[in-house]
Amino acid sequence: MEEEEVLCYLDKVLENEDVFECGDMESPLTPGCMLMTPVHRQFRGDIEKGLEMKKLVLSGFLASEEIYINQLEALLLPMRPLKATATTSQPVLTIQQVETIFYKIQDIFEIHKEFYDALLPHIQQWDEKVAVGHLFKKLASQLGVYKAFVDNYKTAVETAEKCSQANTQFQKISENLKVKGPKDSKDCTTNVTMEALLYKPIDRVTRSTLVLHDLLKHTPKDHPDFPLLQDALRISQNFLSSINEEIDPRRTAITTPKGEARQLVKDGFLVEMSEGSRKLRHVFLFTDLLLCAKMKKTSAGRQQQYECKWYIPLADLTFQLLDDSDVCPHIQVLPEHEIEEIKIKISVIKSDIQKEKKALKGQSRNVERLRKKMNEQESWLLLHSPTIPFRIHNKHGKSYLFLLSSDYERSEWRESIQKLQKKDLQPCQLSSVELQVLTSSCCKLRTVHNIPVTSNKDDEETSGLYGFLHVIVHSAKGFKESANLYCTLEVDSYGYFVSKAKTRVFRDTTEPQWNEEFEIELEGSQCLRILCYEKCYDKTKLNKDDNEIVDIIMGKGQVQLDPQTVQSKNWHVDVIEMNGIKVEFSMKFTSRDLSLKRTPSKKQSGVFGVKISIVTKRERSKVPYIVRQCIEEVEKRGIDEVGIYRISGVATDIQALKAAFDTNSKDILVMLSDMDINAIAGTLKLYFRELPEPLLTDRLYPAFMEGIALSDPAAKENCMMHLLRSLPDPNLITFLSLLEHLKRVADKEPINKMSLHNLGTVFGPTLLRPSESEVTKGHITLASDIWSHDVMAQVQVLLYYLQHPPISFAELKRNTLYFSTDV
Repeated sequence: MEEEEVLCYLDKVLENEDVFECGDMESPLTPGCMLMTPVHRQFRGDIEKGLEMKKLVLSGFLASEEIYINQLEALLLPMRPLKATATTSQPVLTIQQVETIFYKIQDIFEIHKEFYDALLPHIQQWDEKVAVGHLFKKLASQLGVYKAFVDNYKTAVETAEKCSQANTQFQKISENLKVKGPKDSKDCTTNVTMEALLYKPIDRVTRSTLVLHDLLKHTPKDHPDFPLLQDALRISQNFLSSINEEIDPRRTAITTPKGEARQLVKDGFLVEMSEGSRKLRHVFLFTDLLLCAKMKKTSAGRQQQYECKWYIPLADLTFQLLDDSDVCPHIQVLPEHEIEEIKIKISVIKSDIQKEKKALKGQSRNVERLRKKMNEQESWLLLHSPTIPFRIHNKHGKSYLFLLSSDYERSEWRESIQKLQKKDLQPCQLSSVELQVLTSSCCKLRTVHNIPVTSNKDDEETSGLYGFLHVIVHSAKGFKESANLYCTLEVDSYGYFVSKAKTRVFRDTTEPQWNEEFEIELEGSQCLRILCYEKCYDKTKLNKDDNEIVDIIMGKGQVQLDPQTVQSKNWHVDVIEMNGIKVEFSMKFTSRDLSLKRTPSKKQSGVFGVKISIVTKRERSKVPYIVRQCIEEVEKRGIDEVGIYRISGVATDIQALKAAFDTNSKDILVMLSDMDINAIAGTLKLYFRELPEPLLTDRLYPAFMEGIALSDPAAKENCMMHLLRSLPDPNLITFLSLLEHLKRVADKEPINKMSLHNLGTVFGPTLLRPSESEVTKGHITLASDIWSHDVMAQVQVLLYYLQHPPISFAELKRNTLYFSTDV
């Protein structure tokens, strides 16, 4: 690689960009580099307070100058003794070798040391009228020394490498140079290689040009600095242009093998399975290669840096599917309850942060402490929740496995790569320096800057919607051939997407008419995704991996859940276009607070909205007929259904079943046998939700909340059993029947993916809700967050009974426990 090529690349990539808004171009081998001081990180919050951008730009540049000078000084430190020993009887290097390796380093050091010493007092005693343009103009006029350095760079690196191979003493020196940290830093020194330090001037040569762009942006034209800075910029640009003109068109360091400019197409955070464990990676898709990088840990105030873990030229990349000869690495999936427990913790921390802000106590220190804690929990969730495999393979090397949270995301990555592969790609092989340059550039080029967790968002950003989203999937057009078609709906939650609903398969058609309505529970959601699939009925094509979806994605699209749009009482009709396919749908939203309100019913007929004691008395039964029939049907043909009780049933089917049960239709059994099982599960949930009071009663709600919070196991046992005995008999017998049913469903968790914790989450807030009087008395805080502390406690109550050994009605009534409480 020609040195001018590197220089040109840096110039092209960085030119006209704001140096203090993007990443550092420092070498990934050098953890000591820094561009933004703490004052820069505060800038976005302080700008309204009148802090001047010009001073910030200068302060940041000064901080980076200090780092650069320390790096040059680290190079000069061994140069003097090496030169001194060159004339002795036992030289480490010859004079010529020393002068070749360290060519112009002393001159560059002196230029920047003089510049730093002159600029420092202006920053320390800041006056907005002060002129610093003459310092930059002088610095620009001395850039010619870099031309000599660049011309010699390749020879210097090759000489250093040869000397290291020939002389172990020099090898030890060159592999362990010590760079001092900034004066105000706790870090004393950093160990850096000589090769990395020799690269610094090449990286640095564009820095003054960049900062001049920024300074001119923020300097008034009538300021004495303006013409001086313009002169400095003109000199710098002329210098860079003169070097660029000499460059050979074959710019391998920064272009694809065909000579086209390498561009970043897509990037994002993905979870990689590496050596049996989950690792969070930042993956960059360029026009000719895929690069997987690890974000390096840096101390406070220092710019983020990347370390390349591996890369695959797109010409060599294939998508690996499992067959009999493949060895599938074991994907460790955590128990659902661990995931739910983390959500509970995040919810509690969120609540604490809001309380701190409202109370205006603890100031920002306590809020920041809570934010840090929340970030840790959310990052853990982001790392451990994805389970959908995305395999890529280097046909000349090894395979890699990522885990994603949704089929939508996997499809996006696959399609982006396949689109680039349609071009005439040439295999590429990057040298270590080329890879170093490309990895360094990732920090500036990236489009996804932060890990997608709530704690990385500004307070002003919307926290999403909590409640129920009603979606009707109407129809689709644009299919070229008849197919068996269905749609799935996904919404985001805690930084990843979850599949929430699925339409029935519309067979052998180009214009499916689903017209199916779903009720989707939202957990701080901001986005709805719709995916359209062609159903695969060929069993021979089934993949051996449980998590792989074998059906073909025909199209996918997403829509932002704008609170202003969806929170109206009317349906909002929309169309999503996906790969030439148009899917028409409608949606409306009910907030969590509204959905918790129960409407007292005076009706005596029917079963929905009628007191359970009235229904059982009328039916002369211990458990309402609707509960018994729905449970029986789910256990007959739905207990193996993935996501049973979690996946929404079609709303029109649920309403049809509701009407049939309310009118005691003779066709109920026939309807149940023909109806989609998710609709039957949804009907059972709707029955409990529409009871005039929750199954576990308004009266006992505060006692259940207190009982579940007890720490002593014996006291909790006595209290929770006493509360069950306090329920009216129809409520208790129905609850115990439901409890045993849900346990049987959870026994099939390996097949249906519904754990006790999952089921507790679905049914807890339905069976145990606060009464209107509790809300108005202030006993309950109905936060908009579905994972609020109160909702979590409701889930924990049901979970307690689900995890308890079998509870018999007769034994419960017969036992006398020495426990008393006001209920």
